[in-house]
Amino acid sequence: QVQLVESGGGLVQTGGSLRLSCAASGRTFGNYAMGWFRQAPGKEREFAAGITASGIGTRYADSVKGRFTISRDSAKNTVSLQMNSLKPEDTAAYFCAAAAMPYFVPTNRDGYQYWGQGTQVTVSS
Repeated sequence: QVQLVESGGGLVQTGGSLRLSCAASGRTFGNYAMGWFRQAPGKEREFAAGITASGIGTRYADSVKGRFTISRDSAKNTVSLQMNSLKPEDTAAYFCAAAAMPYFVPTNRDGYQYWGQGTQVTVSS
């Protein structure tokens, strides 16, 4: 089992920044690719960003590319999402997820076995 706890959400104005963090505990963190998904009200949960177990490989949704940066700290068992130039359409609940495939970053929900409870991000216009 892997337990994931997100933090760092909140209310920010358009153009602002937020940094989300996900703390992992349980099985070896270094064996898992990690991802951030988001879900707006009435919409499907969608992939935002992901990172391989080594931290070398990353993937981003086109909608966040160039504005969001994912990183991980294996010593602290954390993965972070730095979000800059935020837009109202970034408003969503953000979820951290772990995938038991260290060398590849899935972009579909089914690729992830463990999920956090989510943290809300609201961007005001």
